[in-house]
Amino acid sequence: MRHIQIPQYIAEALFQQAREELPHEACGLLTGRDERVEKHYPMVNVDHSAEHFSFDPQEQFDVLKAARATGQKILANYHSHPSSPARPSKEDIRLAYDPSVVYIIVSLAAETPDIKAFHIRNGEAVSIPIILSEDIYWS
Repeated sequence: MRHIQIPQYIAEALFQQAREELPHEACGLLTGRDERVEKHYPMVNVDHSAEHFSFDPQEQFDVLKAARATGQKILANYHSHPSSPARPSKEDIRLAYDPSVVYIIVSLAAETPDIKAFHIRNGEAVSIPIILSEDIYWS
């Protein structure tokens, strides 16, 4: 994937979830087709931590099942950094097990939230562009 397209309303929902879950990291999954995100799934950070997150395995399975039922796939996972920049930490890179998904980080470190996307492979994080779209529904 050379880039990822995210509807503006989903990006805003990620910012809102990140704010609501302070001081902990928020997390979830994004599903869609090709490079276009169509749905987001906020999930519980079972670690309840400001420095790391873990998904509940049952929640992950439920999202995968829902995505497949609608012809979508998991395109990205996301989490927030409550007080650090929107770039993968050493722990984020170490725990990035799936090279096929995009890793999205939402930062609340500055007054204006920031969002960035990365491919993480073999211990290396490479930034990829996020294309924000006003489209609510993809054709």
